[in-house]
Amino acid sequence: MITDTEIRVKGVQILAQYLGNIEMERFIALIQREPFDYTKWRQNIDADESIENISSKARGDDVHDHA
Repeated sequence: MITDTEIRVKGVQILAQYLGNIEMERFIALIQREPFDYTKWRQNIDADESIENISSKARGDDVHDHA
């Protein structure tokens, strides 16, 4: 089992990799400001979607997954 600090570091690294530094910071600010139920949110994500499509949706892009 990894520590809480290791989880935070890995989470930030992954967010930065897929969103970039600015969008990562915006994402963190958003989830700290707003009530957020990760379990409910996660249940609404289609497990078959690509990370790119999920990321596009998170950014608000109008892109459809063609995989």
